[in-house]
Amino acid sequence: MEPIIQTLDLRKVYDMGEIQVRALDGVDIRINPGEFVAIMGPSGSGKSTLMNILGCLDRPTEGQYILAGQDVSGLGKVELAAIRNRQIGFIFQSFNLLSRTSALRNVMLPMVYNRNGRAHTPAEREARAMAALESVGLADRAGHEPNELSGGQRQRVAIARALVNDPVLIMADEPTGNLDTRTGTEIMGLLHELHRRGRTIVLVTHESDIAAQTERTITLVDGRVASDRATAGAIR
Repeated sequence: MEPIIQTLDLRKVYDMGEIQVRALDGVDIRINPGEFVAIMGPSGSGKSTLMNILGCLDRPTEGQYILAGQDVSGLGKVELAAIRNRQIGFIFQSFNLLSRTSALRNVMLPMVYNRNGRAHTPAEREARAMAALESVGLADRAGHEPNELSGGQRQRVAIARALVNDPVLIMADEPTGNLDTRTGTEIMGLLHELHRRGRTIVLVTHESDIAAQTERTITLVDGRVASDRATAGAIR
C-alpha cells in the first residue's frame, strides 16, 4: 500500500543569529490511506513545524516528504500552494472563516482559489459547497455569517470547507481547542464519522484524551519521534 504521508530523515533548522535551532532532527513517519493519526508533543517538540511541512505550508531543510506518491520536499511556494489547495483540507483551532461572508461562500473559497484543477461553474461550486455543508449537518445555516453561528457550528463550516475539494488528507490543528467539552466531543464525533467514510486524518493536539481517540499517536520530543504506537481509538 502506498502511503499518503512518508517522511525520510526530515530535518528543519532555523538560523537564530549565531545559533541553529533544530526544530526537526531526522523524522521518519509513514501514514497510510484511511488512518486517523494524532501528533503530540510538549511545547518546543517540533509538532507545529512538522504540521506545517506536512500541510505544505513550509519546506524541510533536509530530507524528503512524499505526499500521495509525490516528493514535494523541494517544491516552490506556488507549487506548494497548488498542492495544498488540491490535496489537503485544513481545520484550524480558530476556524479561520471570513467574517461578513456566509457559511456557503466560506465553504466555496477553496474552489474559487483552485487554479490548477478543473474550473467549476458558479452553480457547480454552490452545489458542491451545499453538499459539504449538508454532510456536516449545517445545510440549514448556509446563509448565516460566522458571528451568527456557535463555536461548534463554525468548526463544522470549517470542516465542510476542508472537504469541498475532496482532499487526500485532512490536517486538523487543535480542532477542539476553542470549544467547550460537549461541543468538542461533537466535533470529534464528526471526525470519527469522516474517518469511517475512509478519510485520512492527521490531528495535532496537546490533549492526551483527544489523541487517545485516534488510531495512532506519534509523539515528538526535541524534534524526534519519541514513540509511535496504537491508541484506544484503534478498537473503535
